[in-house]
Amino acid sequence: MGDDRRVARVLLDRQGRTYAEEAGIRLTDRPGPLYQLLVLTTLLSTRIRAQVALAAARELFAAGWRTPQAMEAAGWQERVDALGRGHYRRYDERTATMLGTGARLCLDRWHGDLRRLHREAGGEPTRLRPLLTEFPGIGPTGADIFLREAQSVWPDVRPYADRRALAGAKRLGLPANPSGLAGLVGEADFGRLASALVRVALGEESAGEVNRTAAAAAR
Repeated sequence: MGDDRRVARVLLDRQGRTYAEEAGIRLTDRPGPLYQLLVLTTLLSTRIRAQVALAAARELFAAGWRTPQAMEAAGWQERVDALGRGHYRRYDERTATMLGTGARLCLDRWHGDLRRLHREAGGEPTRLRPLLTEFPGIGPTGADIFLREAQSVWPDVRPYADRRALAGAKRLGLPANPSGLAGLVGEADFGRLASALVRVALGEESAGEVNRTAAAAAR
């Protein structure tokens, strides 16, 4: 267990930011940041590199579209152009449409406040996931992305480790189950650990380098 904790600590030191943080989202349990996470999730759900999705999210937010009201009010072409500035070009037109439709659904179904979605599901991931997949462009993988990030501000969702996070854990030789991983870090750090494990699974971080660094620290 001590070795596993050391590996987890090294990984957090190297890749300690969540994807929401990297997109410039100051995630709190408030309507604006939760909607921004939904936008980021929509972008990450497409078959495109995570860094491109993050860049596109930053462009959308820089344009001022941080609420569903603002996203819907933006013209379709404006959304396409912002996605293009983030080099999100393969799926820009379809995604621009989905963002507008998703913003309207957020307003109509949840009055622009995803805390209502959280309350309706009682904070239970098995009930949250189907509600999230009602948004255009968000399937089971997207629901996993949203919950993996949201657990930082929705403690009742923790510990949430999706398929990609568990794949990263397996590469590092860490417990490949949420409860085992939860024993390696403090509760407040689990969301960061889950995101870091995804980076290992996607090849954004080297499992070998993390393990070698952890081994050297133990000497």
